[in-house]
Amino acid sequence: MEKRVLFRSAWLPWLLIAPQMAVILVFFFWPASQAMLQSVQAEDAFGTSTTFVGLDNFRTLFEDPAYIDSFKITAIFSVLVAVSGITLSMVLAVFADRILRGALVYKTFLIIPYAVAPAIAGVLWIFMFSPSIGVVTYWLRQTGFDWNHLLNSGQALTLIVVAAVWKQISYNFLFFLAGLQSIPKALIEAAAIDGAGPLRRFFSIQFPLLSPTTFFLLVMNVVYAFFDTFAIVHATTEGGPGRDTAILVYKVWHDGFRALDLGGSAAQSVVLMVIVVALTVIQFRYVEKKVQY
Repeated sequence: MEKRVLFRSAWLPWLLIAPQMAVILVFFFWPASQAMLQSVQAEDAFGTSTTFVGLDNFRTLFEDPAYIDSFKITAIFSVLVAVSGITLSMVLAVFADRILRGALVYKTFLIIPYAVAPAIAGVLWIFMFSPSIGVVTYWLRQTGFDWNHLLNSGQALTLIVVAAVWKQISYNFLFFLAGLQSIPKALIEAAAIDGAGPLRRFFSIQFPLLSPTTFFLLVMNVVYAFFDTFAIVHATTEGGPGRDTAILVYKVWHDGFRALDLGGSAAQSVVLMVIVVALTVIQFRYVEKKVQY
């Protein structure tokens, strides 16, 4: 029998969702509408002169080789962050679910990165991998590997990927651990009695039952890689060397606040928003079909 909540007043449901709707309107729809308006305008740095230019800002963007390169960098970065973060978090959650002694300490240390601000996370990793004073750089040089992300674009991309994954790993870990703990232990014990090893039990029972959690985290990690990694990139590489780590969200800030191209920056933010919405729709349209609820 389906349970339904009945309200005696017609306006009470709207009153209950009013705070959340206000937050969405103020912090999403209003900025999005302003960005869409500015994307079809040419505006000086002081906002004293505004001219309607139609789609010229978008045309200029896609004729810029640097912007096309930023697309490629963002695609590689987002795939590495999402896949690496989800895989590593799942492995850690599986181990945490099996630990009996000292489990609370283990889980607490894995949750700590979530409390660190993105900019602080970037600073921590830049200190560890600093070419001059970094302790990790020193260890790498002791093994014969020369690390200098200020000159090597591949190493710079690796650094921001590692920092972004580390920052997001706690978020993924919490959801995977909750999903594992919700799986009935009787299923695992029955499989063990039938002779299934740990890997067989995981891929035959646990992983399929974790598919809703995995799908949710896939969507959230893609959004995270596209939107929430600006502070990490800014604190670690500042888009360098050159523009080799200038992902789309960083380029929006750089062109708007440093180059003072307000119209072009607004056009980039609209394109970025469309990309993220399209990716989310695609994931719900095609990937969700393989999710077992």
